[in-house]
Amino acid sequence: MSYKSNNGNDFDVLIIGSGPGGYVAAIRAAQLGLRAACVEADKLGGVCLNVGCIPTKALLSSAFVVNEMKEGERHGIRTEGVTFQLRPAQERSRKVAEQMNRGIESLFRKNRVTHVQGFACLAGEGIVRVNSRGKESTFDAKHVVLATGSRPKDLPFLKIDEDRVISSTGALMLENAPASLVVVGAGAVGIEFADVFNAYGTQVTIIEALDRILPLEDADCSAVVERSFRKRGVNVFTGARLEKAELREEGVKLTFEDRTGDTHELDVERVLSAVGRIPNTEDIGLENVGVKTENGFVVVDERLRTNVEGIYAIGDCAGRQLLAHKASHEGVLCIEHIAGNARGGLDYENVPSCTYCHPEVASVGLTEAQAKERGLDVQIGKFPWSGIGRAVAGGHAEGLIKVVRDKKYSEILGAHIVGPHATELIAEFVLGRHLEATMEELEKAMHPHPTLSEGVAEGALAALGRPIHI
Repeated sequence: MSYKSNNGNDFDVLIIGSGPGGYVAAIRAAQLGLRAACVEADKLGGVCLNVGCIPTKALLSSAFVVNEMKEGERHGIRTEGVTFQLRPAQERSRKVAEQMNRGIESLFRKNRVTHVQGFACLAGEGIVRVNSRGKESTFDAKHVVLATGSRPKDLPFLKIDEDRVISSTGALMLENAPASLVVVGAGAVGIEFADVFNAYGTQVTIIEALDRILPLEDADCSAVVERSFRKRGVNVFTGARLEKAELREEGVKLTFEDRTGDTHELDVERVLSAVGRIPNTEDIGLENVGVKTENGFVVVDERLRTNVEGIYAIGDCAGRQLLAHKASHEGVLCIEHIAGNARGGLDYENVPSCTYCHPEVASVGLTEAQAKERGLDVQIGKFPWSGIGRAVAGGHAEGLIKVVRDKKYSEILGAHIVGPHATELIAEFVLGRHLEATMEELEKAMHPHPTLSEGVAEGALAALGRPIHI
C-alpha cells in the first residue's frame, strides 16, 4: 500500500500541522500501517499543547489553589503574610507544556512517524514543499491532510501587539500579574484568563458585546458564573460596545458604551483580546491546487475531504467547533477513511464544550432555548449542587446540573453543568447520547455514594420530574 516517488521523500500520508488533530492523525496513520510524516513549523503539539489548552489549565489549577488558600480558615489553615505570585505559576505552566511536547516526540518515535521541521506549502498534486531555515525540500504524498489550526483574531482598532494588547498567547507569557486588565470577549478563553488574573490580584473588567458572558452556553450556566465572578470583584459589562482604544506609554485607555447607552472610559495596564480565532490557511498553497475555502476555512465533506482529490482538512482550519477534542476525532476519522476502514462520520451535535474557570462549565447537545426553537416537546430538569453531599463536603456546592429531555422518547437532548468538575462529568452525558440512552437508563445506572457523579443521576431524575434530594 506504500506510495513511492523518485526523490525518496515519499509518504502515504503527509500531515501539515502537529496540533491535537495533526499529531493524532499521524499516529493513527502509522498504526494502520501507512507511512506517515508530520510537518510542523514550530513546536510539536501546536497551539493547544504549547500556548493553549495545556498551559492554560496549569495556570487555572494554580489559580484554584490560590483561591482555596484565601479561604483556608474554613479548613483550619491559618497563615499570616501569605503572598500570591504569578511568576512561579507561569514557570510551572511552561514546564508542563514542555513535558507534554517531549511526550509527542516520544510517541512519534514509538510509532515511526517522520517529523519534518519547517513551513509547508502545497506545490501541486501530491507535492508539498517544506522550507526549513531557508533550505527547501520536496515531499510526495498520496494523501495530504491540512491541520494548520487557528490564531487569535483582533479588532481593527485594537490590534494585538503582545505588549499592552495581548492575546491568550501573550497572557501565558506574563511573569507578573498586571494591576488592571480588561478582557474583551467573554467566551471560554476570556473567562478562563479573567479567572486566573483575578486570583492573582488583578482588577479585572470583562466587556462582552452579547447579552451575557459565555453566550454559547445555556443561560442558567452563564448566570451562575457571572454571579461568582462579581462576588470575587470582577467587573462585568454585557451588551456593551467597545468604541475606542488608545494606546499609551503606561497602558491603554478604552471607551465603551454599556447596555443602557452610558459611555465609560477605563485606563488599564493591559487589555486581553479574546474575540475569537481565525484559521491559518494563508500562504500554505491552497491557491496552487484549487482548494476551496469559505471565510478562510477549508471546505470539507463528511469524510474531511476537500474539493481536490487527495487533500483533506481537519481541526480549526476546517471550521465548525474550534476545539482540540473535535480536531483529534476528525484526525482519526480522516485517516481511517483514507485507510478504508472507517464507518460513518462525526456527530457534530455531540461535541462537548468545556470552560475551565471556577466554577467550571461543561455542556453537550441542545440548550433549553435551542430545543424550544426547534419546536421540540421538552421537559427541563435542574438539580443544584447543594443537594449533593460530596459537593457540600468539598466546599464547592455552587451551581447546578441542567438536563433537557425529549418527552416523546425520553432522549437526552442536552446537558449543562456548572460547578465542581463539570468538565469531567459531562462525558457521562456524551456517552449516553452516543449510545442513544434514555433518561431512565441514565438514572438507573448505579452511581457510587458519596460522589459528584450522583449529580448526573439526580439531574436525570429532575428531568423526569422526580428528583430525590430536593
